[in-house]
Amino acid sequence: MLSTENYVTGRWIKGDGDGQVLFNAITGEPVARASTKGLDFAAILNYARETGNPALRKMSFHERGLMLRSLALYLREHLEEFYQISYRTGATRADSWVDIEGGIGNLFSYASLRRKFPDTPYCLDGEHHQLGKANTFMGHHLLIPKEGVAVHINAFNFPVWGMLEKIAVNLLAGVPAVVKPATITSFLTESVVRRIDASGILPKGALQLICGSAGDLLDHVTAQDVVSFTGSASTGLMLKSGKNILEQNVPFTMEADSLNCIVLGEDVTPGMPEWDIFIKEVRKEMTTKCGQKCTAIRRIFVPENKLKDIGIALGKALAQTTIGNPLNEKVRMGSLAGESQRKEVKAQVQKLLASSQIIYGSLDSVELIDADAARGAFMSPILLLNEQPHTSREVHEVEAFGPVSTLMPYSTTEEAITLAKMGKGSLVSSVVTADPAVAKKYVLGAGTYHGRILILNNQCAKESTGHGSPLPLLVHGGPGRAGGGEEMGGIRGVKHYMQRVAIQGSPDMITAVSNVFQPGATRRTDGIHPFKKYFEELEIGDQLVTEKRLITAEDINRFADLSGDHFYAHLTGTDFAGTMFERQVAHGYFLISAAAGLFVDSYEKNPVLLNYGIDELRFTKPVYPGAEFYVRFTCKEKTGQEQKEPTDIPRGIVKWLVEMMDETDEIVGVATILTMVARKVQ
Repeated sequence: MLSTENYVTGRWIKGDGDGQVLFNAITGEPVARASTKGLDFAAILNYARETGNPALRKMSFHERGLMLRSLALYLREHLEEFYQISYRTGATRADSWVDIEGGIGNLFSYASLRRKFPDTPYCLDGEHHQLGKANTFMGHHLLIPKEGVAVHINAFNFPVWGMLEKIAVNLLAGVPAVVKPATITSFLTESVVRRIDASGILPKGALQLICGSAGDLLDHVTAQDVVSFTGSASTGLMLKSGKNILEQNVPFTMEADSLNCIVLGEDVTPGMPEWDIFIKEVRKEMTTKCGQKCTAIRRIFVPENKLKDIGIALGKALAQTTIGNPLNEKVRMGSLAGESQRKEVKAQVQKLLASSQIIYGSLDSVELIDADAARGAFMSPILLLNEQPHTSREVHEVEAFGPVSTLMPYSTTEEAITLAKMGKGSLVSSVVTADPAVAKKYVLGAGTYHGRILILNNQCAKESTGHGSPLPLLVHGGPGRAGGGEEMGGIRGVKHYMQRVAIQGSPDMITAVSNVFQPGATRRTDGIHPFKKYFEELEIGDQLVTEKRLITAEDINRFADLSGDHFYAHLTGTDFAGTMFERQVAHGYFLISAAAGLFVDSYEKNPVLLNYGIDELRFTKPVYPGAEFYVRFTCKEKTGQEQKEPTDIPRGIVKWLVEMMDETDEIVGVATILTMVARKVQ
């Protein structure tokens, strides 16, 4: 029998002893043994901190993002290998697609997110704060990668996605990871990490894998580390309450299995598209991954006058689900991850039966295709009915982590909200409705108890990723029973692995630290027009102060005719009594156009390739005919761009602070203009 190996301290190492036997969930045959006995967990963490962390911290966000992109492209070359191993976990091809390609998709998403960050290893967070009247003292917030390691303790149900969705975030942040998947399906995680190791794409120490018991791993984490846990609420509470976690104030984020619910809106009736969408969504969430999803629908709330019809419709839909060997193309639902999981699910269903009854499925038998029920961990979908949800405790507290869900009635939307909250915090809830008023009432009423809410109707059904699909750029987590944590969430997730530090000082010092020009910082004028400088030659603070231009009524009239903007404030014949203006005022867009005319060096070719856009444009003071208008044009920030093709012109994006001034030297408008600037060709 093969043994899974641990990838730690730069080597593949087998644990001592026999370890835990891992089984094929379909056939019951042994697949491998897993052991971490003999591993030095303190050394593993130190290797990540001392080898992986410095290497990642030296890289910029853009370099780390491109690294993730390369890794995603590489892993896609080995999909079939992963699929063949995934079948042994009981997953169908569709289940494996969610796990494997969904995980790789997270790498792609976070690779693209690099564009939201500067081309530096750290970044500013939020807006600056002027702390002195003379503008010589200011404050800002800086995000710096933590000097520790991300420790990920993952659940068994998504051996690939569970790892990749988390490491995508910490690697983009510049922090290495130690991944401890659930042992029962760790052989699939191991196969992916072997490919990652073989690729040579990640720096040494950026990723380590533990297949088996976590031992005393959490006894060695520090305040610079981050622990993330996915699994049962009880296990999460035990880990989160560990002595070292509490004493060291180790950041701990938990995503726990929860009693997620779906609500059929009061407005939905048979014959409406939303009726069929509801039935399809419930069946999909009960049977995908054999119901082994932390986001699966466990509670189904429908208007009491539709309870019987929904029960019949769900029974018919579930009866169409073919169960058996995932390698058979006719099969739509495989098995649970193992016999121990099946026993656990059946035990939980018995608790639910104290106040509910089975209206579809059986705990004792299941019809299979190309499989043996005595050997594999198969189970029939179980649909329960509970007609007294307000007084039944079990249905809001007991989770059967398999193809099990309970149907319950409600009378009003307010009552549905109350019932949804009785789960004491969930990762996700869905409401299926065609009525915006119902959707608004439910979201605002139930939102405080859920990490995510899907509003599902006929408009979005075709493109909707579904109730059970967390997305990389949205928060995955929930309050209360769901763990109170956050995973992914785009930029929000990256910040979990970075230290936010408030910095105070002069504008020059904050500019020097951040590589972003701050208002009040020293500006450089060397007599060379900034547009004549290549990307490498430009320095933060390079400035051009333009000549002045007299703004006339004729200018304003001609711009009104050219643009078609004849807003009353721009017309000479307007009676300005009761308005905000004294007389005819210049268009704001005329001012930004006139500003470009003053700062653009247009007489010959230069390194500026094109105007990339305008951000944060504001008009702060009216400009009347007779005003003398000029511009302070300052290099604010630089971000390099990668060459996608060898023929691409080497270039970067430069942000310019554009301050439009009048003859009193007051700012009348401000903007950030982006240009694409060529690099010097070596």
